[in-house]
Amino acid sequence: MRESTESLRGLRHRLLRRALHLYFRLSRGMTLGVRAAVLDDRAQVFLIRHTYTAGWHLPGGGVETGETVLEALAKELREEGNLELAGPARLHGVFFNRHMSRRDHVAVFEVRHFTVLGAKQPDREIAEAGFFPLAALPDGTTPGTRRRLAEILGRQAPSQDW
Repeated sequence: MRESTESLRGLRHRLLRRALHLYFRLSRGMTLGVRAAVLDDRAQVFLIRHTYTAGWHLPGGGVETGETVLEALAKELREEGNLELAGPARLHGVFFNRHMSRRDHVAVFEVRHFTVLGAKQPDREIAEAGFFPLAALPDGTTPGTRRRLAEILGRQAPSQDW
């Protein structure tokens, strides 16, 4: 029973995601999102696992009309990680996410100054969240997440694509 409930929930989330992308495609010329590589002083990175898509990701989300990228970044860190910016976030780069759509771009920020407001509890959007050693990322960490971390750590040259 639990598996069928989770399968139904996953189907609903996939359909909602497709509907939102169709809406954005028709209503906007381009979509812009933000993601944060939140790195602590113990060589760990904060990652999230969504309820509606596979893999471990950097926290982030869409930039809404009338919102700056830094406002969106701060909002997404609070919502997805229960984290608060406590200093400047450094723009790592802007990437074309052709896997999502031909219109999607993602601004990735490096965040080293933050406050943990409390443990992030699972909710409708976030199944799990936490800090992981950079040397031992969890199974299922997405290729885009791994590439951005390798770039930030100076292990590979930046790309233009997600």
